[in-house]
Amino acid sequence: MPGLRRLSQRISEGDGIAIIVCVDDADGARSAEEQGAKAVAVSTAIEGIRAATTLPLLWIGGGPPQEADAVRIRPEDDSDHQQLEAVVDVRDEEELELALERLDPEIFLLSAREIDDDADPLDAVLELLPDVPAGKLAIAQVDVGSRDEVLALERAGIDAVLVPNRPVGDLVGYRPFDV
Repeated sequence: MPGLRRLSQRISEGDGIAIIVCVDDADGARSAEEQGAKAVAVSTAIEGIRAATTLPLLWIGGGPPQEADAVRIRPEDDSDHQQLEAVVDVRDEEELELALERLDPEIFLLSAREIDDDADPLDAVLELLPDVPAGKLAIAQVDVGSRDEVLALERAGIDAVLVPNRPVGDLVGYRPFDV
């Protein structure tokens, strides 16, 4: 597929943990790239997003992926997205095992959605991490609030974190040049 931008490559290159930002518009994608994000995630088609950023696009919405390089799928998904990198969204050990048996993906999205209200989302994600085989990439879908939390995820072995739409320079460690 011409113009495909490999999400796995962007996550793996460079030092440190990668930040993937959910964006709602082309300006958000442009801003995320300027602040050091390694990829953007979209849930709806966004006019002009390809022109706004060189970052890989992860489709996290429902329906057919729009202009994406990678697509979030569930372990039981039978859709054919051969042109795109699959990011398998797992929420517990059973789903992770199913994903390994059926799909053997390169990238896992460790999601804390649909957990008990009393459970800590970060702990839920970190409990899944030891079951991700060596050599596979792990993206944590948790709402982190500081660079320290991002670095804690990195120390635990997470390769990337998917964060809600927000300025991410502080999470990345981005410092603009003084003018």
